[in-house]
Amino acid sequence: LKTIYSQEKGLASTASLFTLHNLGYQGLFWHYDLHLTGLGWELFTPSGLEFFGKINLMKGGIIFADLLNTVSPTYRNEILTPENGFGLEGVLKNREKDLFAVLNGVDYEVWNPSDDPLLPGQYSSTGLEKKKDCKNYLQGVFQIKKKAETPIIAIISRLLDRKGLDLISQVFPRLMELDLEVILMGHGVDHYQSWALDMVRKYPGRIGLEMNYQDNLAHLIQAGADIFLMPSRYEPCGLDQMYALKYGTIPIVRAVGGLDDTVEDYNPQTEQGTGFKFKEYEPEKFWQTIQRALDLFRDKPRWTRLMQRAMAQDFSWAKSAEAYQQLYWKAIEKKRNR
Repeated sequence: LKTIYSQEKGLASTASLFTLHNLGYQGLFWHYDLHLTGLGWELFTPSGLEFFGKINLMKGGIIFADLLNTVSPTYRNEILTPENGFGLEGVLKNREKDLFAVLNGVDYEVWNPSDDPLLPGQYSSTGLEKKKDCKNYLQGVFQIKKKAETPIIAIISRLLDRKGLDLISQVFPRLMELDLEVILMGHGVDHYQSWALDMVRKYPGRIGLEMNYQDNLAHLIQAGADIFLMPSRYEPCGLDQMYALKYGTIPIVRAVGGLDDTVEDYNPQTEQGTGFKFKEYEPEKFWQTIQRALDLFRDKPRWTRLMQRAMAQDFSWAKSAEAYQQLYWKAIEKKRNR
């Protein structure tokens, strides 16, 4: 829009909003491929597309878009720091006044336990009985022991360090000393896949494992589990923790990015909160947070109220769509005033 199509009728006045999802994936290419883009070499400079000798397409979007946004407010602030900017924090700092945030939304017509056709029984915050049926069915699917009072901890994730698998693997032996069961669905790097298979063999009847993502199974896991783990190193937004909230499966998350924006840490004094959070990326802090959740799980009245608060949260696309519409108009106004 700013170069090749700048003189095209109908496009010269077109505004642009560049949505940044994950700064870890920037679109880096060999600089001699620049001609494939149709762009001129005058753009291959430190103030343009050049990034440590390569072409960086994300950098180009950040520089040339009229407005920018991330998919959660906390991630918007995090990417301005060296820890989470992936080398682009300086470029983003220059555009800080044009950088906004819109939290991702959830499609509750698809993810809603009250009318989810993929579940053996539907339930709501005012009628939780059928969640027990989902748990029983889930235990049967994975052929783990059917104990109604035994908590099921679920993980639906790519098996990567950035998703916190290093933390999970470090606390796992201590988890297995407790009376609980674990359901893990996801695939990733070889050493974590091997680790997961080893754990299934080491703790027979207590771990359910599915190495490939299956949407219908994801719904069942969210409904049948009691606790959901998401200890990410960084998380632009995340959707699974929002699904978990709606299904009354209490999330344990690291307080980063969209996880921090969507999960309120449980306060035993006020009985406020919708899940459990920890900040420092350390196994011991993660373990202490898991223990907090398991302690509350034994207090059924309080746990039920926590589930009901979690299920009452609204992260529908209606709010996000309205925020995007406002940003589109803001971008158009900025373009007109140039």
